[in-house]
Amino acid sequence: MKLGLISVGGEPTLIVALDDAPTAPDNGPALAVADLLAASGESPPAGMIEFIAGADRYLPALTRALERFGADASDRSDRAGRSASARDRTTVAEGASGIRKMDLSDADWLPPQPDPRKILGVAFNNRRIRDDVHVDPGVPNFFLKSASCLIGHRESVIVRPYYGNTIPEPELAVVIGRRAKDVSPATALEHVFGYSIIDDITSHGMKFSMDSVATTRAPELMRPEYLAWRRQRDENDTDLFFVYHTRSKNCDTFGPMGPWITTRDEIDDPGKLRLRAWCDGEPFSDDTTASYTFTVAELIAEASRFFTLEPGDIIACGTAAKGTEKFRHAHRSVLLQERECRIDIELEGLGTLTHFVRHET
Repeated sequence: MKLGLISVGGEPTLIVALDDAPTAPDNGPALAVADLLAASGESPPAGMIEFIAGADRYLPALTRALERFGADASDRSDRAGRSASARDRTTVAEGASGIRKMDLSDADWLPPQPDPRKILGVAFNNRRIRDDVHVDPGVPNFFLKSASCLIGHRESVIVRPYYGNTIPEPELAVVIGRRAKDVSPATALEHVFGYSIIDDITSHGMKFSMDSVATTRAPELMRPEYLAWRRQRDENDTDLFFVYHTRSKNCDTFGPMGPWITTRDEIDDPGKLRLRAWCDGEPFSDDTTASYTFTVAELIAEASRFFTLEPGDIIACGTAAKGTEKFRHAHRSVLLQERECRIDIELEGLGTLTHFVRHET
């Protein structure tokens, strides 16, 4: 099942793709979840986060409603009147059953899970870039992204001149469905609600200027672990380097996500998904989640040792890093500060996330 969020009449509207949608799921058709549930006598959720938290209740009810009303809604709404608001471009048809059918060819998409309490990113979780690490810590390197950076499918990433070198990072996104604390890799995937696509936009220009600082510590203040993560030049080398990802990872629009959340049952193995990405139609990455240093299950288990993972939380699992003939360094060869462009990211079984890049002063 594929679930998304679009704006209809200025209101966030939870939708589900119809069975005939997988070939071009971002073009529809889709049905309004609230209508389907209401038609079957079920109270609809207030939004995606409530749906995720109540998945044990809502998913079976929605499945039954689709089986009962889906084909009928599709057939009848094709013959019903259509309307589109001035604000929203989504074409909506309402059939006799009161179930709205959405033509998504020109919809206003929202991030499918816009209200996570936390978004965990994972740095260097790809063997092709992990090989460059001086000293491998042997565990995932986590950082945080904010919900305020999320944007929907077909929306625009804004890049300003002072961001400097800015690149895309196409990634698998895991949406947590059940509370997870100190779980094992063997049971970690049981806590997943579904999977999506995210582009972890990153400004290296800000990361290594505004977000970084170096200092030399007095020898008596040094501890062995302070230098264990890098190569020490000599015994007098007491330089420490601090990098904070706040600006470089979290500027407004730095989190394109969607278009769908695909429920866990549709993905047999999240570690065997092909990921391809294009810039203005030119392929710049062709990789697979099998390239991850740490599997999805290992990421969830390790994160749960430190953070209580809650329904709706998102883990961005790590970038695709295998390039193409023209873009030998994959995403690192795509310099968004140099061009306004269109980025397309296709993840096997999940659809295609498209976003644009615009420059502003």
